[in-house]
Amino acid sequence: MKPFEDYLNERIIIKCTINISKAKYFIEETDKSYRGLLKRIDVMGIDEDNANSIIKDCYDILMELIRAKLLLNGYCSAGQYAHEAEISFLRKCNFTENEIIFMNEIRYSRNSITYYGKLLSKEYTGKVVVFTKASYPKLRKLVLENLS
Repeated sequence: MKPFEDYLNERIIIKCTINISKAKYFIEETDKSYRGLLKRIDVMGIDEDNANSIIKDCYDILMELIRAKLLLNGYCSAGQYAHEAEISFLRKCNFTENEIIFMNEIRYSRNSITYYGKLLSKEYTGKVVVFTKASYPKLRKLVLENLS
């Protein structure tokens, strides 16, 4: 994955007006989605029937927090490679290279599900859930720091 600055130079990420209301919306939505995800896993567990939908939900939750952080820092993304560019922003948020690589792997997995009909295992889904449980509070805290 390229450095964040490369995506800026390629205009996949652009400077934009800080959008506090949209960032707050993303926070509220991810809070609801995250609570719902945890309830669903608690009640149903993870199995082959729900593995793909759980991975997609984890990805969406984390990406919306990344987008909130970008918005609060005056950045917007658009076009091809936008999701990759957004993930590269995690370097600016002091995520480790291993965390960034795994988040990008989740992006690739989500695309494989959505566009190519790939079925992923409950074991892999468990790893994604563990990652989400660790990354969600870290990202949320970073976003909220920009609001105070």
